[in-house]
Amino acid sequence: MKKIIITLLSAALLATTAVFGQPARQPFQGTPTATVTQNVAPLDPNLVQFDLNFPGGTPRQLVEAIEKASSKPLNAVIPDEDADLHLPPLKMRAVNVAELFAALSQASSKQINVSGGTYNSSYSFQTSSEINDNSVWWFQHFKPAITEPECRFYQLAPYLETYKVEDITTAIQTGWKMLGEKNPPTISFHKDTKLLIAVGERSKLQLIDSVLQQLAQGKPQPAREAAAKSSEGAKK
Repeated sequence: MKKIIITLLSAALLATTAVFGQPARQPFQGTPTATVTQNVAPLDPNLVQFDLNFPGGTPRQLVEAIEKASSKPLNAVIPDEDADLHLPPLKMRAVNVAELFAALSQASSKQINVSGGTYNSSYSFQTSSEINDNSVWWFQHFKPAITEPECRFYQLAPYLETYKVEDITTAIQTGWKMLGEKNPPTISFHKDTKLLIAVGERSKLQLIDSVLQQLAQGKPQPAREAAAKSSEGAKK
């Protein structure tokens, strides 16, 4: 029985390769490319230069450190959701705010693997006006949006005529493990109704559909039709 499950699981993983190898369909807050957004506004050649020894801290603490080092006020807007973000230590000599923020953007740029693709994350201060000592800067943090979990129900009765529930759940969990999922959906079997209950991201739940479709291929025609209807009902 285990050999059959492993064979069917391999086919299911092949069927879901396109799902996990393409960018997610949900929109993301941020940019899915490796390009780091930099200020393109005209630069005042007379910007104040200063030395900075910032030990690390929040965006507001960085602004205060810049104001102290440059002896000039800095117009800055910081969103509440980013107020507690920890910035790395920065040690600079003879820089202006434009050079400092460009370096911060480059240094914070990194690739993040999320369900459905790889996205670039970075943060820095941006401005849309001419860059001078009176420019208004705002803190911008590019990051993928958090995908809300879904709850799905799968009727396993047609499959339990041939397989044990442990065989099915093990095949599903093995698929997530082979895909390297660090936060796979949670699954639970309800004995009274023979329902498999799964909670997780939509793209990850699609592996369950693929496994059940493959299991149905090894059943007689009447049972196969019943299993197909069960799988389709879970998607609604």
